[in-house]
Amino acid sequence: MKTSHEPTSGFVYLVGGGPGDPRLLTLRGAECLRRADVVLYDYLVNPQILEHVGPDAEKICLGKHGRTRIWTQAEINDRLVLEARGGKTVVRLKGGDPVLFARLAEELDALGSANIPYEIVPGITSALAAASYAGIPITQRDGASALALVTGQERTGKPYTSVDYNALAKFPGTLAFYMGVTTAPVWSGELLRQGMAADTPVLIVRRASLSDQTSIATTLGAVADVLSELRPPAIVIVGEVAKPKTENHGIQSSWFTARPLFGQTVLVARPVHQAAALVAPLQELGADVLLQPAIEIGPPDDWSAVDQAIAELPAYQWLVFSSSNGVDGFLERLLETGHDLRSLGHLQLAAVGPGTARALKRYHLQADVCPREHRAEDLAAALLQTDGGNAFLLVRGSRGREVLEDTLQHAGKKVTKIVAYLSQDTPRAAPLAAQRMAANEIDWTIASSSAIAKSLVRLFGESLRKTRLASISPITTQTLNELGFQAEVEATQYTMPGIVDAILQAVEATEKCVTEENK
Repeated sequence: MKTSHEPTSGFVYLVGGGPGDPRLLTLRGAECLRRADVVLYDYLVNPQILEHVGPDAEKICLGKHGRTRIWTQAEINDRLVLEARGGKTVVRLKGGDPVLFARLAEELDALGSANIPYEIVPGITSALAAASYAGIPITQRDGASALALVTGQERTGKPYTSVDYNALAKFPGTLAFYMGVTTAPVWSGELLRQGMAADTPVLIVRRASLSDQTSIATTLGAVADVLSELRPPAIVIVGEVAKPKTENHGIQSSWFTARPLFGQTVLVARPVHQAAALVAPLQELGADVLLQPAIEIGPPDDWSAVDQAIAELPAYQWLVFSSSNGVDGFLERLLETGHDLRSLGHLQLAAVGPGTARALKRYHLQADVCPREHRAEDLAAALLQTDGGNAFLLVRGSRGREVLEDTLQHAGKKVTKIVAYLSQDTPRAAPLAAQRMAANEIDWTIASSSAIAKSLVRLFGESLRKTRLASISPITTQTLNELGFQAEVEATQYTMPGIVDAILQAVEATEKCVTEENK
C-alpha cells in the first residue's frame, strides 16, 4: 500500500532535485533529505543540494560518466528495495522532475512488487527552467498554445520509435528536447524530412540556472552542427518563442545572465550560521557562491567567568560587545542562567560596528555607542568621549586584537574581559573547495576578518594566489600583507554590504575596460 504518511519502517521518497540551482529544490524535497538514512543520487544533481542531508546519512552517487561506473537500473532498483527492507528511510534523488524521462516507472514497479511504501516529490523540470532562465515564454497565446516535451534519446535497442516526428513537425506550439545533444542529427533531420522549415528558430540552453549557463540561438537547419561543438546537459527549445530578440544570432543574454556578477565564483569563508549576510546578496547579483567556512564558532569550554560576570553586572556601567558572536553567546547564557534583559537595565551598551548593533536589536536592545566604522580603535575613541562611568565589561571571543582593552586601560578605565565564544580554525578545506581553488576556478575569496584571513592561508596555501582576495578592512588587508598576500579590493565601508559593493565595483570596472578595448 502506498502512503505519504510519516514512515514507521522502511520508506522511499523519489525526489526531484530541480534543474541545477540548489535553491530551486522544493521545501518538501529538503524535508525528505533531512530525514533520510540513505540518499541515492544521480551525478547531475548539484552537490550543494546534499547539504540538506544529515551528517549520519549515507550518500551514494550512482556513477559519473567518464569517471566511475554507472549503476544499471536493475542495481538501483535492488538497492532501493534492500535499504527500505532494512527499515531505512531512503531518498532517490533525481535531477529535474522524477516523472520526466527519469525511468521512474521501473523503480515504482520494483517498489510495488516488494510492497514498499513510497512518495513522489515533484521537482522543477529542466525545460521550464531553461525557458525561464533564458528569458523566453515557452508558450505564447498568439502562436504557441501548446508544449511538447520530447526525449532526444530512446531506450537503446528499442525496436521501434515512440516519437511521431510527422506530428511534431506540424505541432502548433513549442517543442522542448531533453537529452538531445548527441542525437541532434537524428531528431532535427526527422523534423526537416517531415516538413518543418529549416529556418524554424531554435534556442539551446546549456546548464540552465547555473552560473555558467549559456543560451545559443540558431535554426533547425543548423542546430546539429552547433550542438556538435557542445557537451551536455542542454535543453533545446524549438519554435517561434525561441526567435532571437535581436537580428544577430549567437550567444543570447537574459535577465539571468545580465546580472552584474553572473559568471563570477565567490568563496565565502564565514561560519555557516553567519554566511547569509554575504551569500544572499552575492547570489542575487548573479554570483556562484561556494561556502567554505574558515573558522568555527562554539561555546567556551568553561562558562564560570561569564557566569561570574553576570552575577556581578551591577558593578559595571558599560557592557561592550566586540562582535555579533559575543552578543549571541553572552545574552543566550544570560537567559539560560535564569536572568532576563532587566538585568541590563542600568547598563549602557556599546557595539563595535553596525553588524554587532543589529545583533543587539534581535534581542530588542539598542546600542548607546556604535562607531560607523567596524574598528576597535574607533569604538575605543567613542567610549572615551562618553561620561557614563569607568567600569567596562568587555565581551569577546577566544582570540582577537587587544586594542580595545589596552586603550581603555591606558586611559584609566577598569576593564574586565570575558570570553563568550570560541573561535577555532577549520581543520581542513572541503574537497570541492580545495579542488576548485587549485584549478583556478574561484574568482574571488572574501576575507571578512583577520582570523579568517589567517585561516584561509593555512587552508589553501599557495593555491590562494589563484583567486582574487577581497578584504573587509585595512586591518584585514594588513594581516594578508603580513602573510605575503595582496588584497585585490578593500571595502570602504567595513561591513558585509561594503565588501559586496567592493567586488561589484571591481567587476564592473573590469568589464568597462574590456568593452572599451573592444570598441
